[in-house]
Amino acid sequence: MEKPSETQARVALDAAAQLSEPIAQNISDIVQLQEKELAAMSPAQRRLEGLSRSFGRPGYMVGLLIAIVVWIGLNLLRAQLGLRPFDPPPFQLLQGVLTLIALLTATVVLIGQRRQTRVTEQRAHLDLQINLITEQKVTKLIHLLEELRQDLPMVRDRHDPHASALQKPTDAAKVLSALHDAGLTGGTPSGEPQPDAAGTQEPPARSR
Repeated sequence: MEKPSETQARVALDAAAQLSEPIAQNISDIVQLQEKELAAMSPAQRRLEGLSRSFGRPGYMVGLLIAIVVWIGLNLLRAQLGLRPFDPPPFQLLQGVLTLIALLTATVVLIGQRRQTRVTEQRAHLDLQINLITEQKVTKLIHLLEELRQDLPMVRDRHDPHASALQKPTDAAKVLSALHDAGLTGGTPSGEPQPDAAGTQEPPARSR
């Protein structure tokens, strides 16, 4: 019997076969990357991932509410029939069970989120490397086109400041510093006053 992940991968590959070759190759590479990530998971991690997905479904909440109503209803019914309820009001046993369920649910969800965060960070690093390599290739391509334009005798040689600026490689550290100074990275811009230990902001120094 095929696993859901294997079935999804096979469906993705069948759909990719109907597309153009570059798109099909990209989809195939993504499927192989996901298969490697799933293969690196232990059986316990796979079971926890399945539990985490089930906790996020509406059926889990509905089933939990039904169980609580049945629990309370049985205890009230036994009290009306003159029988001793196994968890009389204020239902301390039910509170303990719900606390344990909440603890286990939070633990399973956090374990799943930790793996997802690690995978997201790996893909973010991959995207960054691909973007940097693409920028380097585009810069080299612009440089070659400018050299070709200058060497062609039938093309009038003229200075293009925009093309000259694009020939220079992008400094990622300077771009990140500029984004930080503009306040676009979540930090405090360098031009704004920094808060002191008490949480108040010092006024900017006046120029004499």
